[in-house]
Amino acid sequence: MYTPFAMHLFEFLVVLHVIAGTTGIIAFWGPIVTRKGARNHRNWGKVCCYGFMGAGGLAVVMGLLSLFGPEERIPSFTDRELFAGLFGWMMIYLGLLTIGFADYGLSVVKHARHREALRRPRYQLVMAAVVISALYCGYYGYGVGNALMIAVAVLGVVAMAIQELFVWRTRAPSTKAYVGEHFRALIGMGISAYTAFMSVGLIRLVPEHVFNPLIWAGPSVVGVGLIIWFTLQAKQTGNRKSPPRAAPTS
Repeated sequence: MYTPFAMHLFEFLVVLHVIAGTTGIIAFWGPIVTRKGARNHRNWGKVCCYGFMGAGGLAVVMGLLSLFGPEERIPSFTDRELFAGLFGWMMIYLGLLTIGFADYGLSVVKHARHREALRRPRYQLVMAAVVISALYCGYYGYGVGNALMIAVAVLGVVAMAIQELFVWRTRAPSTKAYVGEHFRALIGMGISAYTAFMSVGLIRLVPEHVFNPLIWAGPSVVGVGLIIWFTLQAKQTGNRKSPPRAAPTS
């Protein structure tokens, strides 16, 4: 049963979540528009990651309050099982996913020359927490018949599997392979953070569109578009830098 203290606590957490998330959302574009590897790029990236990690941690706490706190928080939402799924288990999962992406995006650069360091328990536990929360999110979504929960869960499991393949592969990757991992992880962080932001804010602003798949798909479309665009740019840059082949001798 909700108490006035619990209600005020949740509203306070929402304010902190919005501040941290807005910081990350604004800073997210800094590393994209600045020169890669430059000081501004690194500074904007750190602000973005720490902002999103803070928002992700607060999302986990708010998800727990949605599960075990007062049911009157959104009285218009009458399906309590679906409420627990979307604003409880999926919120916890998206918060952990955002933290997982940010943590990996930073650590893969930190250990660029020593990829084996990412096999330590400190990093593996973060990715394991994402996978476990994703599996339960998908399981719960299947139980309540919500395809959205299943879809976002699959994306998280696949993303963590791709990261683990890079971490544990026996053949040494190229010296610049970490750049692609760093880029994909932080774009994924932006996608999960924007999606989590919508799942909290959208119900307040436009509750009639909270289940609109086009709105939920927006961050993924933009994020995947950025991944494709920057990948093509990187390939073009690599081709321009490639030395010309020597002419064949007769």
